[in-house]
Amino acid sequence: MISINDSERVVIKIGSALVADIQTGEPYGEWMESLADDVAELRAKGKEVILVSSGAVALGRKMLGLKTGTLRLEEKQAAAACGQIKLVRQWEKAFARHNIAVAQLLLTMDVSEQRRRYLNARNTLETLLENGVIPIVNENDTVATSQIRVGDNDRLSARVAQMASADVLVLLSDVDGLYTADPTRYDHAEHVPEVEEIDDAIHDMAGTARTDVGTGGMATKVEAAEMAQQAGCHTVIACGLERHPLRELLDGGTHTWFIAEDSVHNLRKQWIAGTLQPLGEVVIDAGAEKALNNGNSLLPVGVVSITGAFDRGDAVLIKNMAGDTLAKGLIAYNDANARQIIGCQTTDIEGILGYKGRDALVHRDDMVML
Repeated sequence: MISINDSERVVIKIGSALVADIQTGEPYGEWMESLADDVAELRAKGKEVILVSSGAVALGRKMLGLKTGTLRLEEKQAAAACGQIKLVRQWEKAFARHNIAVAQLLLTMDVSEQRRRYLNARNTLETLLENGVIPIVNENDTVATSQIRVGDNDRLSARVAQMASADVLVLLSDVDGLYTADPTRYDHAEHVPEVEEIDDAIHDMAGTARTDVGTGGMATKVEAAEMAQQAGCHTVIACGLERHPLRELLDGGTHTWFIAEDSVHNLRKQWIAGTLQPLGEVVIDAGAEKALNNGNSLLPVGVVSITGAFDRGDAVLIKNMAGDTLAKGLIAYNDANARQIIGCQTTDIEGILGYKGRDALVHRDDMVML
């Protein structure tokens, strides 16, 4: 049985209906505080948490005097610009009760498609988590267009889960999981507690339902689960209408799990080993070779030479001085900067490059021994 308690990193997506009262244009502050309580409990167990929060448009449209119903793109962008401030301020207030800092990240679809921007976003997430900060992610509605926008935060949350190498994606909304048919229309609809393979039958069950507050529905949640599943991330759909929804989920509340066949870490290693074309070679000394065999990262001090032309995040081969290929990994520097720090201690990197880079030239999480 899959459980959030078995995970190390969790992405939680919150639907608009949970955080925003569309009639008053005000956030549901007490509910948000209850979720912050739940997240604090997860953090006390050693879990890292990222929130993907909808609600900016729903909170901002009242400020602009916009009526309910479908908005034009420019109206939605303006509402998001107003509402995002109120949304993040409320999350900041909710987590401040636990002395937990939050940070705002606004993303668009092309962040996951352009390698350099993807790496920058991924590194920002990692740095925030390393420093105990809760990232609050939302789509950047103010600059998104119909051509590049994700369309809803269900799919965006799956992109974030992929980017962050999360173990579990939690989709909280006003439904408690997948049913064989729409339970609001058909009495014979049965709840589906677990899905191992997302096929046409599962997509048919999800239908195309939409809500008045958000832009998602069960269809987009299943699509998000499928995206996460392909990245080795389990997904759970649960109802978040009551306070303390994560506590309710852990206590056995009704929900649907979508099971990933392999772990995110194994799939990432497979991707590095089999998919990426190496653009350079790094030759290391005997000490570094021993460190790699013991499961450690590759530090600049153990590097003898570097060949090739590559950018940060590209794949390189790691060889010993006899020419044997030891590993393949993603390098943390471009070729010019990597050559500058060959043989240096990590404490010297900032002085040489003029900025505080990563300690490891190739981190062990980004490396596959061959």
